[in-house]
Amino acid sequence: MNRTIRTVEDLLVLLDGLFPPAEPFWDRFYADRSAERPFFTPAPDENLVSYLDRGLLPGAPGRALDLGCGAGRNAIHLASLGFDVDAVDLSSSALAWAAERAREAGIGAGPRFHRASVFDAELPHARYDLVYDSGCLHHLPPHRRVSYLALLDRVLAPGGHFAVTAFAAGAMGSERPDEELYRLGTLEGGLAYSPDELRSLFREFTPLEIRPMAAQDTGSDRFGVPFLLTALFQKAPSL
Repeated sequence: MNRTIRTVEDLLVLLDGLFPPAEPFWDRFYADRSAERPFFTPAPDENLVSYLDRGLLPGAPGRALDLGCGAGRNAIHLASLGFDVDAVDLSSSALAWAAERAREAGIGAGPRFHRASVFDAELPHARYDLVYDSGCLHHLPPHRRVSYLALLDRVLAPGGHFAVTAFAAGAMGSERPDEELYRLGTLEGGLAYSPDELRSLFREFTPLEIRPMAAQDTGSDRFGVPFLLTALFQKAPSL
């Protein structure tokens, strides 16, 4: 059959095929644990720690969902504070490492790790008080922002918080227009976002803070690199 496009999801899947598949890349990325990659640190994002320290995020107990959790550093941190955490990633090698880290941390009720697309994961809860994304959004092709917004609408509880870190425009990542990425068939390693672009993309939410990630020294108990942009939003309470 040649005429297979019938639904929006059919169209999204077809557009997925214009870019290289993500799962093999991330399995290779996390398989070499000796590689000197800043994201391999076990330390949580400095902005996440800061939100909690300053009371911008409610503390535990609460339900948290980590999108594209990688080797689990933020999910493990949230679980260590008493959050009920689900964490999703495509890469089996990343999740194997995350599970080892959780065991080594000795967390009794550690994160539940799910190997799946963030759009297809079967989660135990319908709603979460916090949805956290450290580096997932900027690796999504433009058409999957539609799926991403639908995911947030579905899983973020009324009054809940959504936080994201992404490549910062002018510092790292591709700044090509969306349509040009389809002509090239590549995301060029990830897409850069400006503060205004994040405000526009998530305009249904209230922005609480948008700023560059604060750089952290080697050996810090927090992760921070200056080429990332951080943003915290809140969903409106239900009426």
